[in-house]
Amino acid sequence: MAGSTLGNIFKITTWGESHGKALGVVVDGCPAGLPLSEEDIQKYLDRRKPGTSAITTQRKEADQVELLSGIFEGKTTGTPISLMVRNTSQISADYTEIAENYRPGHADYCFDAKYGFRDYRGGGRSSGRETIGRVAAGAIAAKILEQMGITVFAYTRSIGPVDADLTKFNRTTARSTITAMPDAEADEKACAYLQQAREACDSVGGCMECLVEGLPAGIGDPVFEKLDANLAKAIMSIGAVKAVEIGDGAEASRHTGSENNDPFRMENGKVTKISNHSGGILGGMSDGSPIIVRAYVKPTPSIFRPQQTVNRSGENTELTIRGRHDPIIVPRAVVVMECMTAITVLDAMMMNMSAKLDSLVEFYR
Repeated sequence: MAGSTLGNIFKITTWGESHGKALGVVVDGCPAGLPLSEEDIQKYLDRRKPGTSAITTQRKEADQVELLSGIFEGKTTGTPISLMVRNTSQISADYTEIAENYRPGHADYCFDAKYGFRDYRGGGRSSGRETIGRVAAGAIAAKILEQMGITVFAYTRSIGPVDADLTKFNRTTARSTITAMPDAEADEKACAYLQQAREACDSVGGCMECLVEGLPAGIGDPVFEKLDANLAKAIMSIGAVKAVEIGDGAEASRHTGSENNDPFRMENGKVTKISNHSGGILGGMSDGSPIIVRAYVKPTPSIFRPQQTVNRSGENTELTIRGRHDPIIVPRAVVVMECMTAITVLDAMMMNMSAKLDSLVEFYR
């Protein structure tokens, strides 16, 4: 299967299926000398693992990571880092019925159209469990960025009609609420809305937002390797994400140039901006302001009510999905967005190291 590798210098390849023996990632291009342990990775995986609250799938997985290579005496060696998480709670019998029937909103039909064959157990390769590898790799990228004073922080912006009030933004709240919202009052409203959806055997969509702070100006490229284009690709590759915005996003199309432009000013010898409608990116390159990325996520397609579909024989039929599914994807996907952003930003920074001749000469002098 093509398309499982991302990155130019900091490169990741994820592998594994939802109901296979294990899932994981190979990270190539990580510099030598980074202190790294399984605990560094685990704290990120714990944020996305299932069975942690009433609004996540009740599939019970420890998602315990194993570092298989690329580490010696607690530090990276510069060689490929292989990480693995074993599956321990598969119930493949829940998916027997969909072996012949295509689930609405899922990739079942597309897999058959492409390959003429598919792993129907839990969605196989297109399952949300594939993101284990992304998160493990992103934890490494985030730790490298921290060494340079760059932070990546994602949270839930909205769930259904419930929006977080960003005037009440609190990072600790975003890491403690089960919705990953940075506003405790919005979290309570969102949980009540989710309960209504569960009682109606339905699911809910929402919006995630990610902030990158500390990134210097000039990271990214002006044509095909634009930072915003690569962020959009990385984040759109997360299952169920249907739209990505940078800064004001779609709202910018309603504004005039005088409203949308961010005036530049000098403060303490540095170029700054009065506003940040651009979301920290101009012409495909970072402008020194915080990068703001937003992702819109569709409702979980697995809902516990009868749905019309067709089977592999081309017959109309009705399907009621069984199994253990998230009523909403967003809270567990927040850390995936954070990690995909970290991977993309780090790769862009590595590529940027050869942008200026004096930087290259100074490094090797």
